[in-house]
Amino acid sequence: MKVIFHEDFYPVYTSDPAAAAGRMEAVMSVIESAPGVEIIQAEPASEADIALAHTEAHMTRVKNRGLYPISALAAGGAVQAARLGLEAPAFGLIRPPGHHASADTSWGFCYFNNMAVALERLKADGKIERAYVLDIDLHFGDGTVNILKGKGYVTIHNCVSGTREAYLDEVAGEMDACDADLIGISAGFDNHEADWGGTLTTEDYREIGRMVRAASRRTGGCFGILEGGYNHQVLGYNVLALMEGLGA
Repeated sequence: MKVIFHEDFYPVYTSDPAAAAGRMEAVMSVIESAPGVEIIQAEPASEADIALAHTEAHMTRVKNRGLYPISALAAGGAVQAARLGLEAPAFGLIRPPGHHASADTSWGFCYFNNMAVALERLKADGKIERAYVLDIDLHFGDGTVNILKGKGYVTIHNCVSGTREAYLDEVAGEMDACDADLIGISAGFDNHEADWGGTLTTEDYREIGRMVRAASRRTGGCFGILEGGYNHQVLGYNVLALMEGLGA
């Protein structure tokens, strides 16, 4: 599987958990030697790309905080993963995360909405007509909803079930009904049993990947991008499990 990454994602850029030292290293140490993994260097999104999802005022605020280069790189990595996902499953190992970023504001460790920028770019380029976002992060992706819900071409589902069994049943039902040219996973891993949410196992992420891949085979492509996940001891194994499921 092609994984979009850049060494500029390693340095600490703020004091929040998504930017913590060692977080990206914890993932790369697990996945970089896994069979079939090909690392593709991330390239920054253009201002025109980002402007598809965000206002000029918001972009200026991110620049003034000194966070524009890393945020644009993450958004660009998401665009690359989405484009590749049209042909074969791909994963954007990127940060900062993005699903709490709305058009003119952001919070929750996010600055630009990576998923929204990616889907808006592909839609503007005529690559997709219908898209589906499966958000498996512990927290509701309010920014993605705020930017994309009114567009008319995107279905967004934030998983909310509180038990393992109900959660997997929820994903299964969504994927059974999914009909989109491209499925994007906002892949937060903070609902793992050893992370903040305390619900899912590593194997559950593999099964979610399988379900998304099965749905994409019927209708189109699929890709994932990193959102949350803060226990460095398990994060890499959870990312790898989802990737293995997508590649099954």
